[in-house]
Amino acid sequence: MGAAESVPEKSIHEFTVKDSKGKEVDLSIYKGTVLLVVNVASQCGLTNKNYSQLTELYRKYKDKDFEILAFPCNQFLKQEPGTSEEAEQYACSRFKAEYPIFHKIRVNGPKAAPMYRFLKASKGSICGSSIKWNFTKFLVGKDGHVLKRYSPTTSPLSIEKDIMKALGEE
Repeated sequence: MGAAESVPEKSIHEFTVKDSKGKEVDLSIYKGTVLLVVNVASQCGLTNKNYSQLTELYRKYKDKDFEILAFPCNQFLKQEPGTSEEAEQYACSRFKAEYPIFHKIRVNGPKAAPMYRFLKASKGSICGSSIKWNFTKFLVGKDGHVLKRYSPTTSPLSIEKDIMKALGEE
């Protein structure tokens, strides 16, 4: 259970995802950028802390080749029940998020987004590869390879040192 599946892609830059309005976004535009990829939800007990700290990190590093990619997900107790656009509006209005909020996706199961299959295959967790909850985070290097995976309870600010290292600032 939860074993990582093999995927042909070698980099996150090989994927195309949809923005909150359904327009395709080729992730190769992020070549040379450190990414923090997060599955988000608006009605989770971890929402306030995570969104607030993600916004803080983004403001601090956005001009240093750093980007946060947020993917709303409704797989965990249906804590992201609205549309993709509603999830984006919530994050932007309540938490002043300036980073991209993408189209709602599935992160587990047979209908999991291909990019999430890649992330999970790249870095499993001690409990297997499946995503356990909202706000699981993946730090991706400038080359598109997954550097680290963080649990939902790991606060965004606690991984700042890893972000700095990936940016070459440590």
